[in-house]
Amino acid sequence: MLERVHFESPLAFLLLLLPLGLWAWRTLGSSPTAPVLFSSLALTDGVGLTVRQRMRPLLRVLRALGWLALVIALARPQSGTGQVRTKARGVAIAVAVDRSYSMSEQIDDRGEKKSRIDVVKRVFAEFVEGNRDEGGDMDGRPQDLIGLVAFSGFAETICPLVSIHDRLVELCDGLELSDGRSMESGTAIGAGLALAAARLERAEQELQEQNRRELDPDFEIKSKIIILLTDGTENIQDPPLADAARMCRELGIKVYAIGIGGGERVRNVFGMEVSRYPFSEAPLRQVAETTGGLYRGVTDGDSLRDVYEEIDRLEKTEIETVEFMNYDEVFWYFGLAAAVAFLLELLLRHTLLRSLP
Repeated sequence: MLERVHFESPLAFLLLLLPLGLWAWRTLGSSPTAPVLFSSLALTDGVGLTVRQRMRPLLRVLRALGWLALVIALARPQSGTGQVRTKARGVAIAVAVDRSYSMSEQIDDRGEKKSRIDVVKRVFAEFVEGNRDEGGDMDGRPQDLIGLVAFSGFAETICPLVSIHDRLVELCDGLELSDGRSMESGTAIGAGLALAAARLERAEQELQEQNRRELDPDFEIKSKIIILLTDGTENIQDPPLADAARMCRELGIKVYAIGIGGGERVRNVFGMEVSRYPFSEAPLRQVAETTGGLYRGVTDGDSLRDVYEEIDRLEKTEIETVEFMNYDEVFWYFGLAAAVAFLLELLLRHTLLRSLP
């Protein structure tokens, strides 16, 4: 709730200069005269000021206060109450996270060794909530719709797209990896991407239906994106990743694909050092190219933050703030105060504080 005082005719305050002009004209343009002439000043020696004489300055104070109140009344003060309404053209974001067993691999994050999935969770929370207090460059995405999908051998929705993100961050923090042995094992990247796209399309349809019922909606979707994070190679094609990418393109969804490398290195049969859990970058690059997005490879927490900060800069939300104010006239309070001051001054001048002619 806003409260504000507004003057409809502020030029009226120039009238405050009028008494100063009259005082200067009277002071410079005429010589003072005594209302009563005495034959000798000795006649007034020893005569002190009476109570009436001491109170006579009160007349000038009342006149000045009356004039001030009158000028304020002429300026038409108005008391306003209202509300601020925020309208946003934001981004609908679906994050698809690989939760296959290989995401347990340790990588560096600010000097500490953490699992890939824990680093992903931490940086995701910073992206959603902001990390300025930790020295980062992200302010958070409070105006956007954000949802979370996870995939390993199959894909599942962890959180649909929501505008209030506390629960979203909690659900992401509770995300668990597959054990690598059950039916969950495998990496169905195409399924994760397709489910994320379906969630975005569903959210857009629901928002459009809601906005049709409102004359002036608070939120509109400016763009739809998927942030796809994986550290593996697609080994379950249901659907194939290329088909899911084409579906995203048809729905107008950009994909920011992030390949997570780093971690422990081992020697292959030829004696060469390779990543313990290698992945193929080429399919992810193709997904980004097909949908008009970007591909970035990361090896630790800092490089992952850099990618999220890049996405944060590229996908900006447009926010418009509109104020609705209702003003009530309050000039009559000051008009009444001016009338009381002038009448009291006039009454005192001709009664208790009257002076000789």
